[in-house]
Amino acid sequence: MKIAVTGKGGVGKTTFAATLARLYAEEGHHVLAADVDPDANLGLALGFSEEELGKIVPISKMRRLIEERTGAGPDNAFYKLNPKVDDIPDAYGQVKNGVKLLLLGTVETGGAGCVCPEHVMLRRIISNLVLHRGDVVILDMEAGLEHLGRGTTEGMDQFIVVIEPGARSVQTYRNVKRLASDLGVKQVHVVANKVRDEKDEEFVRSHIPEEDLLGIVHYNTEIMDADRQGTSPYDYSPAAVEEIRKIKETIDRIGN
Repeated sequence: MKIAVTGKGGVGKTTFAATLARLYAEEGHHVLAADVDPDANLGLALGFSEEELGKIVPISKMRRLIEERTGAGPDNAFYKLNPKVDDIPDAYGQVKNGVKLLLLGTVETGGAGCVCPEHVMLRRIISNLVLHRGDVVILDMEAGLEHLGRGTTEGMDQFIVVIEPGARSVQTYRNVKRLASDLGVKQVHVVANKVRDEKDEEFVRSHIPEEDLLGIVHYNTEIMDADRQGTSPYDYSPAAVEEIRKIKETIDRIGN
């Protein structure tokens, strides 16, 4: 199972991605969770402490490693487009609560058309995770659609778009579905988060096709409390975990 979790900033995609990863790990699966968001909050949501995360350098910042693998450097304008990366997850991933976290980071320069060594490295790592590993792989993507424009998530089994009850989130889902189709990803589903009442639920169901809606996670102050405490929502909110567990069961049915 290879899943990319995406959505607008602040909708709760990291909370969902981390809880989903913990649920798969709970069942005994080998789970690799990759953080491709420049805000890099997935580690905290998985249960890492700030001190532990402070010792982890994102792959995109490991200039010496990137130069070694791609052959790029100040005196070399040419570099490999297919660097060796298959050992990266095991060499640089850190395990917590049964989930291996790989902090990829992002390329902050060059725009959507960037073909710099850092981007080549990240794209190859993601491709390797998707195509060559038997683990459950969950990508917590950066907010917005730039990763789709760069094509770094080709080959995913499915995209899960986390939305809030609102027109802008719905528009993001529609854009993701259109761009994912261009990449050959046919499975694009939605998780509605922060649903407060019947009006919110009615809005979601009237704007998202029934076959695309995986489920609903209700607004939950325990999630906010977990965020303030810098702890994993999995350990802080049993109600949210159970709602996401039901969504996971739906994902498994679709995958089978």
